[in-house]
Amino acid sequence: MEFHFDIIVIGAGHAGCEAAAAAARLGSKTCLITMDMNKIAQMSCNPAIGGIAKGQIVREIDALGGYTGIVTDKTAIQFRMLNRSKGPAMWSPRAQCDRNKFIWTWREILENIPNLSIWQDTVHEILAKDGAVTGVRTQMDVTFHAKAVVLTAGTFLNGLMHIGRVQIAGGRVSEPASLHLTESIARHGIHYGRMKTGTPVRIDGRSVHFDQMEIQNGENDFHKFSFLDMPKRELKQLPCWTCFTNEEVHKVLREGLPDSPLYNGQIQSIGPRYCPSIETKIVTFPDKEQHQLFLEPEGETTQELYLNGFSSSLPIDIQIRALKHIPAFKDLAIYRPGYAIEYDYFDPTQLRHTLESKILRNLFFAGQVNGTTGYEEAAGQGIIAGINAHVNCHGGPSFILHRDEAYIGVLIDDLVTKGVDEPYRMFTSRAEYRILLRQDDADMRLTERSYRIGLASKERYGLLCSKKKEMERILHFTQNFSIKAPRINEALVQLGTTPLQHGCKLIDIINRPQITIRNIAAYIPAFQNELGQIANRKDEIIEAAEVQIKYSGYIEREKLIAEKIHRLEAIKIKGKFDYDNLQSLSIEARQKLKKIDPETLAQASRIPGVSPSDINVLLVLLRK
Repeated sequence: MEFHFDIIVIGAGHAGCEAAAAAARLGSKTCLITMDMNKIAQMSCNPAIGGIAKGQIVREIDALGGYTGIVTDKTAIQFRMLNRSKGPAMWSPRAQCDRNKFIWTWREILENIPNLSIWQDTVHEILAKDGAVTGVRTQMDVTFHAKAVVLTAGTFLNGLMHIGRVQIAGGRVSEPASLHLTESIARHGIHYGRMKTGTPVRIDGRSVHFDQMEIQNGENDFHKFSFLDMPKRELKQLPCWTCFTNEEVHKVLREGLPDSPLYNGQIQSIGPRYCPSIETKIVTFPDKEQHQLFLEPEGETTQELYLNGFSSSLPIDIQIRALKHIPAFKDLAIYRPGYAIEYDYFDPTQLRHTLESKILRNLFFAGQVNGTTGYEEAAGQGIIAGINAHVNCHGGPSFILHRDEAYIGVLIDDLVTKGVDEPYRMFTSRAEYRILLRQDDADMRLTERSYRIGLASKERYGLLCSKKKEMERILHFTQNFSIKAPRINEALVQLGTTPLQHGCKLIDIINRPQITIRNIAAYIPAFQNELGQIANRKDEIIEAAEVQIKYSGYIEREKLIAEKIHRLEAIKIKGKFDYDNLQSLSIEARQKLKKIDPETLAQASRIPGVSPSDINVLLVLLRK
């Protein structure tokens, strides 16, 4: 049997869902192929979205018109804004979600998008002709012809799970691995490698002594993930809990190390350094007496709990015996143990910034197959791959986000320019323009761009325009409203700040650390009245305006730096040099430049091993 589509998306994880939704909504006839329609957007590890830097990515996906933020808001059972003690560039939203409701909310969305079909099957072969992909063939011997294919297979490519010395083929627990597809792609000269990740034990909540743990409640203010004007949280809000390991726990874990796949040679691939297993923690930090653990609910009604911080591939009996030495788990019962999983990934330096293969035209890669880890990183890649697959089918300029435009831009540029030697996880420290890439202004940065290509809806664009108008009104008022010292000094003392010696503009007062728009407005009726005219999303708009006021100097400074870098971005060098013959470059620079073949001088400057003097050589040669 044969079918014809514009775009095929392989895999319905977080990358695949965003890719398929974006391509179909832009007008491409799209088919999403998944092994199991009941596991669409499955949260293989923690049922949580967001966190440090990851939350910013989800806000960006939402600003572009994606669905991850919407689904998260609909299924959240706890929400928190992390890093509140730091500046707004570091604020990061995070939500614990109901795992099953997350899946079914995504499925309901996908099943009702025009132009999008879903097919339950396993792809085992990529079809290509004359250096371009032409479709796929499945396990059921069905051929799908397509103009573009997006691969988002997650951890399923030759997936192998490890629990002690037990090895089970699979992409997730109780789910089969995808065999033959890696080899089908590699035949075209695309290089691949192996990586490893892991997940913790799942605990039966009825066996937990919660009185032996510290409770961690969520927040219930106006913050959320989507910029759309949505109703308040729909599900019951639940707490998380924290506790610590101890020396008795560590002693049992050490007993199990000879049977650990990580230390007996069973696992050869590289795992995520920033999310280590519990056995890695006790080996790496032998003098540390305890490690913090977070017990998190898996859903609104289930007893299943996720033990964050206790990823492990140790034998089952070791995992259980060790945990029983923690007072809260002395009567522990589990649903399933933690395990490690090895899987294939493809070297992302073989990709363009559109996430299209440099080797096989119209084949796109997104998610963990590019060496990343995390739902958010996957979804961010997915929406960009989906957009550009549509562009390849129907024409138009490539859709690329730069490093000063989005964390997604930082992520993709890091992947295609630097490659990966371990599973890549996004951190705020990876972004040199953090002040420009805040979670509060993702819509201001990205929605208009997305609206112009037809992805962000008219409703979303209208909300952006309204937000901009209201913010400008607040800024105009604060810049022009004069305050006299006698009128405000008593209030300033009450708010814990120094009285004025003479009059000033309201914006100068708001710039003080102790002052917020809301607490000063209570003493200025005219300002209170001005704020009262904001009809919708008042809290969001006031917060965004306040950030703009207090951090305007830093924002402008980063914009100037970004503009200087953009000059190098404008200097195209792809195809202009035979790097092998440029003896004035260092040997390492020649090798790296040849491998990456950067598009611009700015990208060349970010390649590890290419020095500033090498960039100066290229500049001189360009002038000649």
